[in-house]
Amino acid sequence: MEQQQSLSKTLTPLLLWGLGVGYVISGMYVGWNLGLEQGGTLGMAVATVFAIIMYSAFSFSYSELACAIPKAGGAFDYARRALGNDVAFITGLAQIIEFVFAPPAIAIGIGTYLHLEFPSLDIKTAAIGVYVLFTALNIYGVKAAATFELIITVLAVGELLLFAGVTLPHFHAENLTRNPLPNGWAGAFAALPFAIWFFLGIEGVANVAEETKNPQKDILKGFGWALVTLVVLCILTFVAAVGVAGWESVVYPDLANTHVTSDSPLPLAMGRVISHDNILYTTLIRIGLCGLIASFHGLILASGRATFEFGRVGFAPRFLGRVSSRFQTPAVALIFNSCIGIAALLTGKTGEIITFSVLGALILYSVSMISVIRLRRSQPELERPFTVPFFPATPAIALVIAAVSFVAVVWYNLLLSAIFLAIILVAYFIFRLFKPQVLEH
Repeated sequence: MEQQQSLSKTLTPLLLWGLGVGYVISGMYVGWNLGLEQGGTLGMAVATVFAIIMYSAFSFSYSELACAIPKAGGAFDYARRALGNDVAFITGLAQIIEFVFAPPAIAIGIGTYLHLEFPSLDIKTAAIGVYVLFTALNIYGVKAAATFELIITVLAVGELLLFAGVTLPHFHAENLTRNPLPNGWAGAFAALPFAIWFFLGIEGVANVAEETKNPQKDILKGFGWALVTLVVLCILTFVAAVGVAGWESVVYPDLANTHVTSDSPLPLAMGRVISHDNILYTTLIRIGLCGLIASFHGLILASGRATFEFGRVGFAPRFLGRVSSRFQTPAVALIFNSCIGIAALLTGKTGEIITFSVLGALILYSVSMISVIRLRRSQPELERPFTVPFFPATPAIALVIAAVSFVAVVWYNLLLSAIFLAIILVAYFIFRLFKPQVLEH
């Protein structure tokens, strides 16, 4: 039985970098521009700075946990060891919500890009098609999935550099300062979910620690270089896109109709400086799909591991914790997650789906930082191949920003947050009612 529940160890530092960047890079292509509608250039920029600080502190702290406890459950396993089963259940469920609801938002973006290239292709039909395709690839094998992820991630990074190269010569500083705070400073708080979306998912690197050849050393390398890459790309994309014609030009396809927002900001920006039949424009759309596919595919991989671990230890139905005897991958969990994701994308509400995913992420971040601090005190003997610098200040900074961000997201999304919290509470009640017999740590 134990052998059936074991995942194969095949991942290297380079593949981990590809996964880390790939999980996140779609945030540069789609979704972030919706924060401009809330905060304008200045509000979104301030929110993004805080997101960068939070993710920098978080990634170093999370690396300590991932290297010390290399398990597929990621934050769930860390919380379970540090804070017990009850907190672990809530953390694990929040992690699953983050990873399961992020892909449908990206899938809508993929469908939008494909529709730009093939106008007769329905957006939702295309999105469902990619769900089926990439769920199958992840079932086939983690090394094949991670290798594919590396290839398309490199292409996606190259395309962002090409985008910056085409648009930056047309940059005008006044475009960054025009109407910078359309909703006042309150807009900066409302923009937080979309600033977080720039980096959401990088923690998924920890969920493949169990499939890494040398997790105690390689996880840190994957996290570190992925974060540096993403911060540079985030700043470059933000400045290049908004600097062409102002923030409104990458939010509204038709400036005369501000009730309709776009899921493809980079084509909007590039369309301001070159014609739509220009080879560089068509290249952006075609290769730009790689960025969306990289994150979509990578997050499906991470969500499969998170749900798998939940089932493997008995916190969810145990069939979710089964490993394919043929491919040694969590096939049942992958299929289960995809069904939920397809149902979410059929709503077509990209902004709401992103916010739902961010709520799960912020709980994960907060509890994980508490776990770092708690384990240092309760289990000083735990082998830690890497220790976070400037402890406890580093995890404390990430914890404070994550907590403030959570309150801000709830305040500006009361109904959606009520639904999210209701799901957590109902699931926790069922968990306590049945008192599952869980495996030992």
